[in-house]
Amino acid sequence: MTAARAGVPPTHSQTLDRGVRVLELIHEAERPLRSAELARALEVHRSIAYRVLRTLEAHRLVSRAPGGGWQLGVGLAVLARGVQPSLDAAATPELVALANDVGLTAFLAVADGAECVTLLSVEPRESQVHVATRPGRRHPLDRGGPGIALLAGGPVLPGERAEVAAARKAGHAHTRGEVVVGLSSVAAPVLSARDGVVASLAVLFLDESADVEALARRVRRAAAVVASRLP
Repeated sequence: MTAARAGVPPTHSQTLDRGVRVLELIHEAERPLRSAELARALEVHRSIAYRVLRTLEAHRLVSRAPGGGWQLGVGLAVLARGVQPSLDAAATPELVALANDVGLTAFLAVADGAECVTLLSVEPRESQVHVATRPGRRHPLDRGGPGIALLAGGPVLPGERAEVAAARKAGHAHTRGEVVVGLSSVAAPVLSARDGVVASLAVLFLDESADVEALARRVRRAAAVVASRLP
């Protein structure tokens, strides 16, 4: 873990910045973190980290884990319900259906500046071997199937990758090893009649013998269903 902050702009709140970083660090670690670990990552004294944690705890954004340390709190789940609720409601049933149909993890990604961020993820109910991903995962927008599908759903940009143009023509993107070595993805843009490209819908897999065209047809169909459910 690193502080990952070159410095807080003078117009920003340093205390708020530290609070947000605490939430990010716990999320990225995928396990409870102790005050000392967080203090080291933030490069602050333990007393400062502890005050930040107690403030977050008061708002139920973090809580004490049974085995020690700090974990994300239930207050975050309450806040998350307000993030793109129509997209969540439209996508979740289709992600469940897609994951179970193809036996692969299905997920929805959105653009956040120059990054692609996983918003929702559903693992198949019965598959014994599949690749998992988690909400909040980020990677460059122009790498990997989900990001390329997001770009392909938008207008042609100067200097865009040939893979984006190919995905725009095909209606889906297929990449291998661009984000994680050996990992493939097939993704299609979710196109709203009102807002244009709002997300991409994707599946992840390791099997090199997978029928990519069949997966692409199913993913495109799922993306179209999600789009039809949007206001």
